[in-house]
Amino acid sequence: MALDPNNRTLAVLLPVLVGILVLVVWHGAVWYWQVPKYLVPSPILVAETLVDQWSLLFASLLVTLKVTFMAFFLAVVIGTLIAFAFAQSKFIEMSFFPYAVLLQVTPVVAIAPLIIIWVKEPTAALVVCATIVALFPIISNTILGLRSVNPGLLNLFRMNRATRLQELVRLRIPSAAPYFFGGLRISSGLALIGAVVAEFVAGTGGTSAGLAYQILQAGFQLDIPLLFAALFLITLTGVALFLIMVTLSKLALGDWHESELVPET
Repeated sequence: MALDPNNRTLAVLLPVLVGILVLVVWHGAVWYWQVPKYLVPSPILVAETLVDQWSLLFASLLVTLKVTFMAFFLAVVIGTLIAFAFAQSKFIEMSFFPYAVLLQVTPVVAIAPLIIIWVKEPTAALVVCATIVALFPIISNTILGLRSVNPGLLNLFRMNRATRLQELVRLRIPSAAPYFFGGLRISSGLALIGAVVAEFVAGTGGTSAGLAYQILQAGFQLDIPLLFAALFLITLTGVALFLIMVTLSKLALGDWHESELVPET
C-alpha cells in the first residue's frame, strides 16, 4: 500500500517517531557505555533538569523571545520597505543591494562587540545584532517576488495605463506574497539565532539573562544537563517559530495560490 505524501497525519507522525527513536538510542547509548552526566546526560536527566529549573529557564526564554520578536518585526518592516524601494527603481537596487549583501556576509560575531559598545542599552544592542542577521532574507525574497510577475499581466496593466501604485498593489504584491512568506520562514529562525549569538557575545546577566547566558553559565559550572535543557528550549522555540510562519503562509495563500494548494488525487 503506497503512502500518501499529502497525508497530514503522516506529516506529524513520522517526525515524532524519528524523534522517539533518537531519544531511545541516545538513552540506550548513555546507559550502555555509562557516560558521565558532565559529558552527555541522558534524556531523562535533561527532562528532570528542565522541570527542576523551569522558573529560571522560562524567565530566560522570555528574555530571548523578546529580543527575537523585536528583531524579527524590525527586519520585516525595514526589509519590506527596502525591497519596495528596490522594486521601484533599478538604479536604487544597483546602488544599494551590494551593501545589503555585505551586511549579510559579515559575521555578526565580528560586529556584535562594536554594536554593544556603540549602543549602551543591552536589549537594544541585542535587537540591533539580531535584526542585522534576520534582514537579508526579507529583502532578497521580497525583491525577487516583486520582480517575478507574469509578463502578460504586466503588459496588460501598462496597456491600461495603470499607475505605479496600482501596479504595485494589484500585481506585484500578490505575486510576491509566496516569496515574502518564504522569507519569513527563514528570517524568523535567523532572528532567534542572531539573538542567541548576540547574547553569547554580550554575556548579559541579571534580569536580562537570556538562554545563551544560561548556556554559558552552565558550561562554566559543568552543569551539562542544564546546558542541554537550555539548548532544547532554543531548538523548540525555533521549531515553533517556523511552524507559526508556515501556518501564516497557509492562512494567507491557502485559498488561491498553487504553492499551498493540496493536489487532488
